[in-house]
Amino acid sequence: MFGLSEVFRVPPGVVQATVGDLQTHFGRLLIGQEITHPERLWQHLWDALMHTNRRGWEIIILGALDVAIWDIYGQMLKQPVWRLLGGAQRGPFQSTVDAAVEVVPYCTLVSDVWGGEQIFSQQVARAETLASLGYRAFKVEPMMSAPKDVVELARRCRQAIGDELTLMVDVGYLFNDVPAAVRVCRELEEQNIYFFETPFPVDTPEPYAKLAAKTSIPLAMGEHGVTRWEFLDMMDRGGVTVVQPYMTTCGGLTEAKRIVELAAPRGAQVCPGNWSTQILGAASVHLAAYSPVTPFIEFAPAEVFESPLRRELQNAGFPVRNGAILLPETPGIGYHLPAEIVEKFRI
Repeated sequence: MFGLSEVFRVPPGVVQATVGDLQTHFGRLLIGQEITHPERLWQHLWDALMHTNRRGWEIIILGALDVAIWDIYGQMLKQPVWRLLGGAQRGPFQSTVDAAVEVVPYCTLVSDVWGGEQIFSQQVARAETLASLGYRAFKVEPMMSAPKDVVELARRCRQAIGDELTLMVDVGYLFNDVPAAVRVCRELEEQNIYFFETPFPVDTPEPYAKLAAKTSIPLAMGEHGVTRWEFLDMMDRGGVTVVQPYMTTCGGLTEAKRIVELAAPRGAQVCPGNWSTQILGAASVHLAAYSPVTPFIEFAPAEVFESPLRRELQNAGFPVRNGAILLPETPGIGYHLPAEIVEKFRI
């Protein structure tokens, strides 16, 4: 029996050097431990890191191990992980009558090139393609763009997908000054933007708080956030109302569950991020199935990106039908990695 997981933005050599036999950083802490519950092992690892910085790569790798342990734990108990997290937590009075409990992906749209007309045409065309396939929500990414181009891309995409589908905007830490971001947000408000992601670097919550006070668009962040404490700070001091933990980067499903438990009483949403493959995406599905404050998860759709590996990993994952993913019933995380994919893409 084994568990599957995926790390994002960690050098492969770092993972290989820290996960393995008894001579490795995490191997010496985990080998020989009984899986009584994933949260106990998470705490065992966390406590052992007291004299390190408990941030960065160390926590991302701890998070990947935690997801793999949840996968094993679910297989041991013959239950899907979302049930072991606590089951689908949806209050009847916060749900539409006859609404199904399902997980809805939003499609992140990036460009092969950056700048002006090429961004507009490519991202809008990709949104139209995905909308025709039944996807319900889209996030445009006018990275490294002039403020007027941020607004123009959102305007064109809204015009292309219509008023009923959901539209988000991610500017990837584009601004350093609050007034420039305020001017852009005021124009974006006309396009019914669901959230405005990472307007500023996340080193300090102060600019987020000042912008949040001047726009009706919810602010979002979290792709590189590690531990619940960073998310808590951005919610409480930064006025962020959409947090986006990656299931391994934040510290694992154990820590992501705690982020949900902190967000819910604050009236915030948790929309897990994932600009990676559907191995990591499978873990996002389980958190979303459990979470009462997760209307969307991020999805990097292979249908519009030329990556053979991404396409095959998506095909092996949970299917998206009518723009949604049904709650998985396979024990554990439920992602089966076909041996032929491993052999085909092995380096």
